[in-house]
Amino acid sequence: MSAASGPERVVSLLASSTETVCALGFGDRLVGRSHECDHPGWVLSLPAVTEPKIRPGLPASEVDRDVTALAREGLSVYRVDVEALARLEPELIVTQDQCEVCAVSLRDVEQALSRWLGSPPVVLSLRPDSLADALADMERVAEALGDGARGEALVARLRERMGAVAARAREPGRRPRVAVIEWLEPLMAAGNWMPELVEMAGGENLFGEAGRHSPALDWQSVLAADPDVLFVSPCGLDLAQVRAGSSALERLPGFAGLRAAREGRVVLADGRAYFNRPGPRLADSLEILAEVLHPETFDFGHRGRAWERLCPPSG
Repeated sequence: MSAASGPERVVSLLASSTETVCALGFGDRLVGRSHECDHPGWVLSLPAVTEPKIRPGLPASEVDRDVTALAREGLSVYRVDVEALARLEPELIVTQDQCEVCAVSLRDVEQALSRWLGSPPVVLSLRPDSLADALADMERVAEALGDGARGEALVARLRERMGAVAARAREPGRRPRVAVIEWLEPLMAAGNWMPELVEMAGGENLFGEAGRHSPALDWQSVLAADPDVLFVSPCGLDLAQVRAGSSALERLPGFAGLRAAREGRVVLADGRAYFNRPGPRLADSLEILAEVLHPETFDFGHRGRAWERLCPPSG
C-alpha cells in the first residue's frame, strides 16, 4: 500500500461509511461490508463479515430488552466473523466508537484483530456526534483512502445543498415545534445531528440536544409540550417497519388529543436509510424534514418513499 494510492482493499463495517466510500468514488476498493451496509444496492454483492446477536424482526420493546441484557453482561450486540474478515485481507477497516448498539464498534474490531495473524490492517474509527463531526468524518475517510481532496469536494457539495435548504427555510414564517422520536419502546428522543437538522429545516426542536446521545423521553413531557409535528424515525428501522410498529405510539394515553395527531402531522420516516446514518444522505434527510415541516415551500419527492403521515387530520 503506497501513501499516494491509498489502500486497495477496504472493509467498511458501518453503513454510512460504506456510502461515503462510494460517494467518494472508491467503491471499487470495497471487498467486504457489515450486515447493515445496503446502499448503494450493489454493495449487497459484497461478503458481510458481521451479524447481530439479536434476532431480526423483534418488537421494539424486545429489542431493547435483549440489548440491555447483553450490555449488562458486558457483551457486544454484534458478532464479527474473524475468519471471513481475514480471508478478505483488508488493508483498511472502517468502524465507529460512537454507539455500541447502532453498529459494529471499535471494541468489536479490536477483539477480532487480537486473533489476527500476519500484518494487521489500519483501523479508522469514526465518532460522529454532531453534523460537523459527520461531515469531518467523510473527509477523514477520504484521507485514509489517499485522496483528501475528494473528501473536501464531497463535503463542499453537501454543505452547498444543505445550505440552500436552510436559507429558504429561514424565510419569515411560522416555525413548527417538533418532537423527534428515535425509539418507541422505551420512548427516546433524537439527539446528535437531528436537532441541528430540525433547526436547519425551519423547525423548533423540542427534545434532545445537538452533539449528545439520544435521551430517554417521558411521554408526559410530550403531552405537555403538545408539538405541532411528531416525527417518528426509529433507529435502524425502514418505513415499513416503522409503520408496523406505530400502534405502540397510538396506544399511548392522550395520543389522539395531541395537536399533531388532530392536524395529521404525525409523520413516520425511514430512519434506517436516512436519519440514523451520518453519511452523504444526511442532505436527503434535511430535504425530507423541510418538506414535512414546510410543504408549501418544499417538495423534493420524498413523500411515500421515505416518509408518510400516520393519520389524516381529524374533523
